[in-house]
Amino acid sequence: MGNTSNRDTVLQELKAGKPGELLEFLIEQQVRKSRNAVKSLLAHKQVKVNGKLITQFNHELQAGDKVEVMKFDQSRKEKRLKGLKIVFEDKHLIVIEKEAGFLSVSTDKEKQYTVYTSLNEYVKKKGKNERVFVLHRLDREVSGLLVFARNADIQGIFQKNWNNLVKSYTYTAVVEGVPERKKGTVRSWLTENKNFVMFSSPVDNGGVESVTHYKVIKSAGRYSLVNFDLETRRKNQIRVQMQMIGHPVVGDKKYGSKTNPIKRIALHASEMELKHPVTGEVLEFKSSLPKTMSQLLSTPPKETAGKTSKEE
Repeated sequence: MGNTSNRDTVLQELKAGKPGELLEFLIEQQVRKSRNAVKSLLAHKQVKVNGKLITQFNHELQAGDKVEVMKFDQSRKEKRLKGLKIVFEDKHLIVIEKEAGFLSVSTDKEKQYTVYTSLNEYVKKKGKNERVFVLHRLDREVSGLLVFARNADIQGIFQKNWNNLVKSYTYTAVVEGVPERKKGTVRSWLTENKNFVMFSSPVDNGGVESVTHYKVIKSAGRYSLVNFDLETRRKNQIRVQMQMIGHPVVGDKKYGSKTNPIKRIALHASEMELKHPVTGEVLEFKSSLPKTMSQLLSTPPKETAGKTSKEE
């Protein structure tokens, strides 16, 4: 009765007169002045179809579907579990936002509570034989989008066709300093020592070739906000390559950072576009930059920011 939040305010309520894609319907209805502004509504989780939050641009509408444009981001209604938030699920896939500070999966050295554990507990409530299958990982202190399979067959399809199914997967980081070139490509060869630390060589030294494309979005003070598109997927690839070119990721003591103002590595998996392995639908996900990271670009760094935390 009295607990209806302002976040539930409906700005516009529409009805689809014929089948078609959601994005094109919203543009035709002129819910916003530009195509990009309409896309922004979807990306910021402000569109519902028949009461369900939809972010996919090409979601298929049927005649009679009720479409609502909401005042605020509706993501608070999404399922929150320890260390993660579920942003999409069906019987084949689960896409989540991982919080910094949680392992994706346990390792031989560390058996503590993980995102994988949390998700398995969640799906087992739906059926005792249910479980999730790992497709990729994010480092403990890295946050953002992560996708899991709901069965071994889907896992196998992704393992064989990752580059065809994952159309784009963008990381965003705050790095130290200002890269000389606003966009470019880092190509190097990575090797790992017995202490599991990666090293990057600009020449072929027998390591694995690794390629990262980057674009500087904004620079302020001692930091820069950078987007990364990975051509290859190697362990710690962005972190070790940014160290190599003299602009380590903020908070990444392991790979050369001298600052740790937010007590985490300032790296976030921010965007993912994937083709559903069963339906063929193209799914687009965006994860907002954590406030602690964005604030590094908007406020003058504190005098203590240059000191590395002794807790690490």
